[in-house]
Amino acid sequence: MQNSIITIMAALGDPTRFAIVERLLKEGETSAGNLADPFDMSKPAISRHLKVLENAKLIERRTKAQFRVFRACPDTFRKMDDWLEKYRKFWEDSFDRLENILKENHDLDQ
Repeated sequence: MQNSIITIMAALGDPTRFAIVERLLKEGETSAGNLADPFDMSKPAISRHLKVLENAKLIERRTKAQFRVFRACPDTFRKMDDWLEKYRKFWEDSFDRLENILKENHDLDQ
């Protein structure tokens, strides 16, 4: 899982790829041409971005008639959420402990 998290984070680290994933999450399945429209770059450049996202398993491609269509991969986002949850829990517990310490010190000063 660690390696896949690194791959996912690296893929999302590029603003173009991040925007593509956000669009797929908001709008659902769409064609490669529609994904390329908002970007001022060549189709081969968009294709390379899509390939990186596919390799990270953030998106998947299928053929619909003569079009390649893409969609976000929900399983990958569930795995990311599970991974983040461990750290979310750690930080919430840490802040709770800090809050208790600060309250105890404040009560002692009173």
